[in-house]
Amino acid sequence: MIVTLVHVWVKENFIDSFISVTLENQKHSLQESGNLRFDFLRDAENASKFTLYEVFESDEAIAKHRTTAHYLKWRDTVADWMEQPRKGVRHSVISPLDISEW
Repeated sequence: MIVTLVHVWVKENFIDSFISVTLENQKHSLQESGNLRFDFLRDAENASKFTLYEVFESDEAIAKHRTTAHYLKWRDTVADWMEQPRKGVRHSVISPLDISEW
């Protein structure tokens, strides 16, 4: 399993639109085979900073996610709305290792 925390800083005038299109991407991502979790978080102190908490079963599942229509639409739509490039930080899972616990 692979966890990626994607940090996104959004320009203030695009925050509402960003939330809307990211919720749509989240909805479809959660339906993907190989996706175990997809949380959409907002920083409690900085309203323009968001984090996507994504858990996929494998590198193959991540690669497949990156070819889906909903991801590509999200990526292209939000690209100009960011204060700086998004930053994905990958993590290895220590626990829980049992997929049924996700």
